[in-house]
Amino acid sequence: MIDESSPKLTTAALTIAGSDSCGGAGIQADLRTFHTLGVHGASVVTAVTAQNTLKVSATQPISAAVIVAQLEAVLDDLPIRAIKTGMLPDAAAIESVSEIFQSRCSNVPLIVDPVLIATSGASLTVEDTISALRDHLFPLASLITPNLAEAAALSASEDPIEGARGLLDTGCGGVLLKGGHGEADTIVDRLITAQGMARFEHANQPGEYHGTGCTLSAAIAARMALGASLFEAVEFGIEHVQGAIAEARLPLKGNLHLLP
Repeated sequence: MIDESSPKLTTAALTIAGSDSCGGAGIQADLRTFHTLGVHGASVVTAVTAQNTLKVSATQPISAAVIVAQLEAVLDDLPIRAIKTGMLPDAAAIESVSEIFQSRCSNVPLIVDPVLIATSGASLTVEDTISALRDHLFPLASLITPNLAEAAALSASEDPIEGARGLLDTGCGGVLLKGGHGEADTIVDRLITAQGMARFEHANQPGEYHGTGCTLSAAIAARMALGASLFEAVEFGIEHVQGAIAEARLPLKGNLHLLP
């Protein structure tokens, strides 16, 4: 039942991603982040995964037709002010999402987290999705958020910074090259746009963490839904994730921590 006396929903963010059965990444992490940051969260599930902090053991993609049906249902009803994508299982899904975005919400900020390889090391997509991402989704994106390995795979460059710069040629508004998973005392994330490069440095906190990339891209999307600029949203998102890491739950049987 809808309470018509309640304030009208004016701001929502949408995540288009896979489901994580342990609740630490994917759709679950995105919706938790949206809620924490005061934005109503909507979701389009692209795949069901069996995973935990140890590994991804099974993946069941959702058909492109069902992905489109979910997406249209959300856009028909909710005031979506920002969209983020995570795991997109195949080229058909990527092309379908791109077509709907172009026709219905091309003025909405789009944050693309190109989930190619999970932190556990399991490949979550097949090789032919890379060209689909580059050809169809990246040109529509306000921001792409690859980690070092993803930037190398997406650009075929041995130098991740040069590879990230090369991704600007796809037409995206910016690339946030995430510098995590290294061994240095200081981690550097780089926001690369046509105007130049901004560096964000933070201490390399000990341990490994599940869902940091999802949480970061969701936090950026939430802030942009609330009207922040790209730079402001990226700066806030990085600070939000660092705070979440500091408060992360101790690992269970796996070697990764779950963010709060």
